[in-house]
Amino acid sequence: MKRVILSLAALAATALSGCATPIGPVEVTRFHDAAALERVGRGTVAVETAPGTTGDSLELESYKSAVARELVRLGYTEAAAGQGALVALVRVDRSAYQPERGGSPISLGMGAGTGGYGSGVGMGIGLDLSGPPPKQVTTRMQVTLRDRASNQPVWEGRASFTVRADAPLAQTALGAGKIAEALFRDFPGNSGETVEVR
Repeated sequence: MKRVILSLAALAATALSGCATPIGPVEVTRFHDAAALERVGRGTVAVETAPGTTGDSLELESYKSAVARELVRLGYTEAAAGQGALVALVRVDRSAYQPERGGSPISLGMGAGTGGYGSGVGMGIGLDLSGPPPKQVTTRMQVTLRDRASNQPVWEGRASFTVRADAPLAQTALGAGKIAEALFRDFPGNSGETVEVR
């Protein structure tokens, strides 16, 4: 009997920990030239850092690896940097911010009532002691597929999501996979359309 109770307690703790970290949708916008995309086909592609990006950090490499996995899943063959018929240029930006509390932490309420034995007026004071809202982290990624021979873009996608700074998805290892999977879901997507991927 004790073993069953412990198992139920562990299950409840797991369920609560899953509820404690809400996962918001990834906002995705894609643009493409259907004719050019069809012309280049699903050949070889090198995943490289977009020009103007500051260095190849380990963090950026995680996002580039996630993009490469998605492209291979779609039927492309990964090529070394500088090689391949296509190049996928990756740019990532992460920013943290502290949301401000909306309204005052103090609220006042008044009420009045009448009855058979007279009337009365009451006042209540409410205090919000929950502290400041949790810190948030926003991750944005842009990937541009270019025909290497002509240097013309054939597809471009942008994705972003925001989570609490203490959420697992705020960590690069998990966040990179989530944003890349959302960006390339239903590839190539409807050009010019912004969707929310859950």
